[in-house]
Amino acid sequence: MIEELVTAGVALASVGTVYAMAAARVVKQYERGVVLRLGKLRSGVRGPGFTMIVPFVDRLQKVNMQIVTMPVPGQDGITRDNVTVRVDAVIYFKVVSAADAVIQVEDYRFAVSQMAQTSLRSIIGKSELDDLLSNREKLNQGLELMIDSPAVEWGVSIDRVEIKDVSLPETMKRSMARQAEADRERRARVINADAELQASKKLAEAAGVMSEQPAALQLRLLQTVVAVAAEKNSTLVLPFPVELLRFLERAQQPAQQAAPPAPQVQQPSDQTAQPQPSLPEAQQRPIQPQEFSAQAQQLLAQWQQSMQEQLPPVETPLDPDFGGSKSGQD
Repeated sequence: MIEELVTAGVALASVGTVYAMAAARVVKQYERGVVLRLGKLRSGVRGPGFTMIVPFVDRLQKVNMQIVTMPVPGQDGITRDNVTVRVDAVIYFKVVSAADAVIQVEDYRFAVSQMAQTSLRSIIGKSELDDLLSNREKLNQGLELMIDSPAVEWGVSIDRVEIKDVSLPETMKRSMARQAEADRERRARVINADAELQASKKLAEAAGVMSEQPAALQLRLLQTVVAVAAEKNSTLVLPFPVELLRFLERAQQPAQQAAPPAPQVQQPSDQTAQPQPSLPEAQQRPIQPQEFSAQAQQLLAQWQQSMQEQLPPVETPLDPDFGGSKSGQD
């Protein structure tokens, strides 16, 4: 009798252990448990931790409550301005109602993926190429609203949607590159023209200042000589006074006016003589040494008068009786 009781107790303990092992469930912190008893949904959703169900009667289905990152496959479409593009996106969502995610839809992940692809193709057809490239924030918000509307009934909340990549045809890329290059070239030309305008204004102001002070032009000439000499090239620069050129130009005009007319050269009476070609007036009459000395003295006097007008006065005036050097008289 005692042996039978011991055997029955061991059998009951074994059955209880098997029942407990079959009924025991552990729900993780990021999961929720939905219990279906004989196919009917139980009202309470099992939270994280240890829980018990009725074996062979209840079925516990765990639902992940974490945020799911799902890439949306690239979708080919034509934009509103008739450009063929391929757009990739990524969607972030999570389950907010475990019971609805189990009851309302067969596979909420597959449903969200298909809805995201359909909405992405719709967004491509309603948008222009410039919006896809530069105004993605507005498109992301519109895409999120299109996916979130049916997903609320499935117990899923869309956290955010991001357009990841926009692929363009090679011909469109070349066209956009040419457009960008032309725009940059236009801006470069405008900047260059503006710089030329500013430089011309500054040069005009500098010319006005130099016209008031003739010595400034000579200083600028010396600065140019220093700049050229710094290059260490083989070019030799010899500055020539501009005042001397003006003096020579003014002195040449009175000399031409004071020159007497050249005498006519008589041709020989011989009928058989061949006609000789006419020579210029300067070659027909040789210049006498006395006339050359007088012209040199006149030019030297005019140069002295010009230098006295331009240079500041000195303590010792120039000798007005100076008549030139012996080499000039010779």
